[in-house]
Amino acid sequence: MSTRIVESADVDARASIGDGTSVWHLAQVRESAVLGENCVIGRGAYVGTGVTMGDNCKVQNYALVYEPAVLEDGVFIGPAVVLTNDTFPRAINPDGSLKSGHDWEAVGVTIRRGASVGARAVCVAPVTIGRFATVAAGAVVTKDVPDFALVAGVPARRIKWVGRAGLPLVSVGDGRWECPRTSEIYIERGETLVPQDEEQA
Repeated sequence: MSTRIVESADVDARASIGDGTSVWHLAQVRESAVLGENCVIGRGAYVGTGVTMGDNCKVQNYALVYEPAVLEDGVFIGPAVVLTNDTFPRAINPDGSLKSGHDWEAVGVTIRRGASVGARAVCVAPVTIGRFATVAAGAVVTKDVPDFALVAGVPARRIKWVGRAGLPLVSVGDGRWECPRTSEIYIERGETLVPQDEEQA
């Protein structure tokens, strides 16, 4: 495998691009960004300075991943998603002078293994999206999302549980949930969900 960076992409020489990763037309990958193996960075996407990304991630067209975001393995970022990094944004300081990089502290979005963020969703840092969670298209995430949660709305709230396959789980009683595709069982404990195979480990 080899990396594929198209001519129109802007990839800083100080970025680290893993084997098998593709960076498509007009995408920008900034200095000190670290992308794992077999990632796909879509047309017009932006990956900020020092962003870290695991293996097998997809960042779709025109998504904006601002530093210091951390994406673990297998994360999906849909088209036009925004991961913010400034909790209280202003262009100017109280004295009217233009803000510089020294006048504010960047905070990041952390997205755990296998999670997905749907098209045009906004994650307002600092937040963590749990393992295999799904953020619905157009949602605005303002607080942490549990593992395996499906959240939607403005602000985003949990509406269902999802499994590793990404499909909504079906209740089979006694706090147990089943994936309709894989038949995996998950156990609900209050506001958390744990795969049965992990609970038994």
